Amino acid sequence: MLRLNSLKDLADKWDMDVLYREGYGLKIKVKVGTTRNRERCQHCYRLRLEETAKEASKGGFDAFTTTLLVSPYQEFEKIAVIGNELSEQYNVLFYLEDFRPGFRGAMALSKELGLYRQKYCGCIYSEMERHIKAVDNVRAGLALPNNK
Repeated sequence: MLRLNSLKDLADKWDMDVLYREGYGLKIKVKVGTTRNRERCQHCYRLRLEETAKEASKGGFDAFTTTLLVSPYQEFEKIAVIGNELSEQYNVLFYLEDFRPGFRGAMALSKELGLYRQKYCGCIYSEMERHIKAVDNVRAGLALPNNK
C-alpha cells in the first residue's frame, strides 16, 4: 500500500495518467516462492511482465517496460529475454533500456520528492530475507534495533 500510495502521489504531482490494477496477487507470489531463488525471480519477472504486456496490447499502447530495469539488484539480462519474448507473444514493443546507471540519482530524487522507497523487490520471500538480514545485523552489533 505504501508503494501504491507513493505512485498515486507522484502521478498527481507530475500530472500523469496511470492504470492501476486492484489486488496484490499474494497467492501467486507465494506459489512462486516454492522454487529456488533464481527460478523464483525469473518466474516472478514473467508474471509481472506478462500482465503488463497484456494490458499494453489490449490498450493499444506503443510499448511496455518495467521499473525492474533500474535496479542493480535484479537480473537485467533475464528481464530482457522475458520482455522480448512477451513482446513477440503480445505484439507490443518491449522498451528495453539499461536504467541502472541512473539508480543512485533516482533514489536521491525519490527521497527529495518524499516517495516511499521499498528495500526489497516486492515478493514476500524478499521481504522475509530483508527482515532476517536486519535481525542478523542487530545480533552481530552492526545496527541498533530502531535503525532502518
